[in-house]
Amino acid sequence: MIYFRGCVVRDKLSSISDATEAILKQAGMDCTILENETCCGSFLMRTGYEEDAVEVMEETLKLFEDANSFGDKILVSCAGCYKTLKNDYKELFGVELDVIHTSELITQLINDGKLVVKKTPVKVTYHDPCHLGRHSGIYEEPREAIIKSFDLVEMDRNREHSRCCGAGAGVRSAFPETAMKVASKRISDAEDTGAEILVTSCSFCILNLENALEKSVDESNIENIDKNKRCITRVLDVSELILMGIEHEKV
Repeated sequence: MIYFRGCVVRDKLSSISDATEAILKQAGMDCTILENETCCGSFLMRTGYEEDAVEVMEETLKLFEDANSFGDKILVSCAGCYKTLKNDYKELFGVELDVIHTSELITQLINDGKLVVKKTPVKVTYHDPCHLGRHSGIYEEPREAIIKSFDLVEMDRNREHSRCCGAGAGVRSAFPETAMKVASKRISDAEDTGAEILVTSCSFCILNLENALEKSVDESNIENIDKNKRCITRVLDVSELILMGIEHEKV
C-alpha cells in the first residue's frame, strides 16, 4: 500500500501524516511513502487550468509506474486527492486506481479488531468535506470510526446538506475574505452543537476552519466575550482524533 499524503499534508499539516503512520504501525500494516511525491492535480483542475492539471497528473501516474505501484492500494488523507485520483484519473486517462481514504481504512481496521480504541466522554462534531461527501458519497465511514471512541453530535447542516468550509475551487486563494466568512459560519455551526472538537477528513478544510477558529478566538478576546461560552477548542483530522482514542493513548 502506498500512502499518498497530498500537498497540504506534506507541506503544512504533517501532524496528519504522523497520526496516520502511527495508526498503521499500531495495526501492524506497512506502507510506502514516495519521497518524490508529486501533486494529484486537484487544485489546478478545480480552478480551470485543465491542461496544466493533465501535465501534473501524467507526472503522478509515471511516479506510480516507476515505483512499480500500479495495482497497489493508494491511501490518501485529503478529500481532494481522493476524488481526483479515484474519479478524474479514470475519466481523463481510463486508469482505475485503487484509492481508499484514511477514514475508510481506519473504520475497517477497527471493525476487524486490528485497532482497539477506548470510549471517551469528549464531544465532537463532524464536518463533511465537499469532495468526500457530495462528490464521492462517503458520509458514514468517518462517523462510524468516530463513534467507536467519541461522543458524536451532529450539526444541523450535515451530510449532503453540509455547509462548505469555503476554501475549495480557488476561493481561499482568490477571495480569502469570502472563504473566511464561510468558514466562520461553519465554526458557528459547530459551536451550536456544544462539541469540544471539530473533526473532518480534508486537509484543505482543516486549514480554512483553523484560521476561522483562530479569528473567532481573537475577536472574543478583543470584545471580552466570556471564554466559557466558546466550546470548540481545535480542528482535527479523523486520523488525529482516532489516534487519541487508541488504547493506551492519552485523551
